[in-house]
Amino acid sequence: MTDSGGWRGWRAAMQEALYGREALYGPDAQAGPDAQACPDAQSRAEAQTGAGAPRDRRTHAPGGFYRRPEGPAGHFRTSVHASPLFAEAVARLLCRVDEALGRPPSLDFVDMAAGRGELVTGVLAALPADVAARTRACAVEIAGRPEGLARRVEWLPEPPQKITGLLFANEWLDNVPLDVAEVDSAGVPRLVLVRDDGAERLGEPVSGAQARWLARWWPLPGEEGLRAEIGLSRDTAWASAVACVVRGLAVAVDYAHSADARPPFGTLTGFREGRETAPVPDGSCDITAHVALDACAEATTTAQAQAQGQAQGHAQGHAQGQGQGQGQSTTGRPSAASRARLLGQRAALHALGVTGARPPLALASTDPSGYLRALADATQASELTARGGLGDFGWLLQPVGIADPLGTERGRETAGG
Repeated sequence: MTDSGGWRGWRAAMQEALYGREALYGPDAQAGPDAQACPDAQSRAEAQTGAGAPRDRRTHAPGGFYRRPEGPAGHFRTSVHASPLFAEAVARLLCRVDEALGRPPSLDFVDMAAGRGELVTGVLAALPADVAARTRACAVEIAGRPEGLARRVEWLPEPPQKITGLLFANEWLDNVPLDVAEVDSAGVPRLVLVRDDGAERLGEPVSGAQARWLARWWPLPGEEGLRAEIGLSRDTAWASAVACVVRGLAVAVDYAHSADARPPFGTLTGFREGRETAPVPDGSCDITAHVALDACAEATTTAQAQAQGQAQGHAQGHAQGQGQGQGQSTTGRPSAASRARLLGQRAALHALGVTGARPPLALASTDPSGYLRALADATQASELTARGGLGDFGWLLQPVGIADPLGTERGRETAGG
């Protein structure tokens, strides 16, 4: 909600700064950020945390960071930009999903928060010809379609409602707006309010669903100044995205932390022109916070279990109406093929053949150019899997109706593993 004097919660401030005024006020609203929000503004903001939610087509000064012409690559470097090996690994993952699905006539690849289409372009280029011919490529992004993107790539404001294949969200959830809580002098967690210039003050005590989320996922000791980022909106956004997958795999890749190692003062920060900066919600910089992927995983698994239980209940009721249905389960528990799994990018890319192993020195004598290419690949692979860097990203894998394409022999690993 917007407070008098321009103070508002971080979720509302991020929503407008990153995605434009319509995300908070609606397409016809004339109210500025200092006005009182309309009664349904908060629920509208929550509903539009997805990468493809309808957004304002204007630029608001400086106007919806993710609509800026230079795109995200003008401000920060992701694994996609670091090396084509990342897109090649995602292409191999898509091929594994294709095999698990029995090579369907149409195979979906959905690139969530697609930037300027770099990942989807790289994946299509890396696919075997027979798989590429069957692949329906969709890029989900709020910005306009970039010039030069292959015509076969569908540029969508939201993910398709029925996906059979792979939904891949690289560095999306860290930009889903959220609220921030801070412990006051009395030991009470309160919402942090912020102005467009980045100044902060404490607001009302955290309550309701947000308080329950904190208690479950990020309990704050009563020490003044400790902070937490309330990931409830991200849980909802991820569950909504996964719900679009009829059969296949959903993957979220982001900097992450787990319940046993939450950062005591949070991770909220900004990026501008390649450098980390203070998070100022005026549209001039990216605003990001690491993701509680473990909470997202549980929320999605719970949503799947509820949907499965409802479907089984309907099926059993119908069968019993026909005098059948004995022995059918209505527990609503997700099958083993639907359980979420967390692992680190280092482990995920190793499983997909990106290891960083140096080529044998003998190759330098027999094939000098091949050796140099292999050495360059090894250097890039090392960056993608480096501890303390991109290798520490978390991967959340959510299979839907298929077995885990990366296998289960590694067991459940932590997001930083």
